[in-house]
Amino acid sequence: MALLHFFRRPDYRSDATQFIDQLKTERPALEAQQRQGRELLWDKHVNRAEQQEFKAGRVAQKPYVYQTQA
Repeated sequence: MALLHFFRRPDYRSDATQFIDQLKTERPALEAQQRQGRELLWDKHVNRAEQQEFKAGRVAQKPYVYQTQA
């Protein structure tokens, strides 16, 4: 038997959540545009072989960079 909650309050939704939900209903293509922007800036294909070569060719930095050779 299900327990009824007579004094249950409605679920709280913050102003920010309400704003985002309203924005998504007004502009349904918004999420697709966000994904395109993310792909453009962040989702890059990495060539693992080149990355290994770059790491192998790295020169170790001295402990104090600004010290002159004496």
